[in-house]
Amino acid sequence: MMVITIAAAAQGKMRMDDDNPLRKLQIAEMAINYMYVDSVDEGKLVEDAIRGMLEKLDPHSSYSTPKEVKALNEPLAGSFDGIGVQFNMVEDTLLVIQPVTGGPSEKVGILAGDRIVNVNDTAIAGVKMSKEEIMRRLRGPKGTKVVLGVVRRGIKDTLTFKVTRDKIPVKSIDAVYMIRPEVGYVRIGNFGATTHDEFCEALAKLQQQGMRNLILDLQGNGGGYLQAAVNIANEFLQKNDLIVYTEGRKVPRYEYKAKGNGKFLDGKVVVLIDEYSASAAEIVTGAIQDQDRGMVVGRRSFGKGLVQRPIDLPDGSMIRLTVSHYFTPAGRCIQKPYTKGEAKDYAMDVVNRLKHGELTNADSIHFADSLKCYTLRQHRTVYGGGGIMPDYFVPLDTLAYTKFHRELSAKSYIINTNLKYIDAHRKELKKKYKTFDDFRDNFVFPKQEIDKMIAEAAKNKVTPKDDEELQKSLPKLSLQLKALVARDLWDMSEYFAIINEESEIVRKAVEIIGN
Repeated sequence: MMVITIAAAAQGKMRMDDDNPLRKLQIAEMAINYMYVDSVDEGKLVEDAIRGMLEKLDPHSSYSTPKEVKALNEPLAGSFDGIGVQFNMVEDTLLVIQPVTGGPSEKVGILAGDRIVNVNDTAIAGVKMSKEEIMRRLRGPKGTKVVLGVVRRGIKDTLTFKVTRDKIPVKSIDAVYMIRPEVGYVRIGNFGATTHDEFCEALAKLQQQGMRNLILDLQGNGGGYLQAAVNIANEFLQKNDLIVYTEGRKVPRYEYKAKGNGKFLDGKVVVLIDEYSASAAEIVTGAIQDQDRGMVVGRRSFGKGLVQRPIDLPDGSMIRLTVSHYFTPAGRCIQKPYTKGEAKDYAMDVVNRLKHGELTNADSIHFADSLKCYTLRQHRTVYGGGGIMPDYFVPLDTLAYTKFHRELSAKSYIINTNLKYIDAHRKELKKKYKTFDDFRDNFVFPKQEIDKMIAEAAKNKVTPKDDEELQKSLPKLSLQLKALVARDLWDMSEYFAIINEESEIVRKAVEIIGN
């Protein structure tokens, strides 16, 4: 009797044919909700049904809860509301790495090296509070106030600051600097709402410093907004040059073309990619390669050529549904092959590439002739069928970092050693090294600090296999720690200015531009 009632209710609501799949789904949901032996969460039932449907599609169609939507959008939106500090946790205490320039914390006098121990009279230091919970307490709507208790080196009493929260910019460009005379370097971390504006500022800055050629680093860039990628590619290409086009079963072909008003239409360009460069990063790379505007260096990119359309649901949740493929100017579909519903195998693709030798040996990469395409000006051979293959392959050096080094990094010994060192020596370092150039040329991370780190790790049985592994680890540890100190004294551009000098991909790019 109950089943008939539920079916009748569903029919009354939807008035659909008996074989309509939506009616079938609603009857099943109502039956479970009204008749199941135990109580159920109806909202979760519906969410699980949505996820179940999407999981049978491609690997990139997805469902996100309202909380997940906010977390996903924040890095791309360009800003969030908060107090404006970069921080890290050292022994259960929030240590300010840098206050955001012009941000609310800097305005009231909070300094790099300060320890925030209280938020609105609630202790956050030494109480094993999660980083997420601390961030929740620090963040809040623009205009609201928060009272911070701060411990500062050299001052006995706890200082109190009242901070008015404000919009805090989220930068999508990690580094901008002159890597060689006349050669600029820009590293883009993702493609967000402000990426194009940031990139134009970066170009202007570098051009003022004499840049004639550019290295565009998209390694590890997982993508973001399609339009942001189009806007970046536009800066390099001539008027009406095709950048990318999209097409799907229900979505007609749509072309994105350059306007001809780009700010870097001349000069050499080298794009750096690796196996984690995806989506929007592949759009920019594919456009520059297919239009013969520049060279690509690195390893085959991830291979995400599916376009998702966000579908907002009434409760703030969202479905991101794949509606089309995107294609490079030469007609290459960059999406790598996948089997519907087999997300696990898809996620393991990079691991499988490593096992098959593709990341370490160019000879292990094979493309079928059917995937062959040609660049539009010089008619060079390029391939579709999964990712962008670089013009110059640089193998992954699996032996660059020892197992000991990787373990020190994974267990936070390296970052904690850096934070303790910079906390104790920030003032004297700033006094000694007035410029980054002076620091880069003359600073060496103290060996005794590295020895202390190694001794501390040994207490927890993190040790090198033998002296050979230790000796091989030391130069890389020293370089990494020097780069981290540079980051904390200046910013990420200075970090990459040091770390890039040991990067084979970056070295190859510099070599190509020099020829």
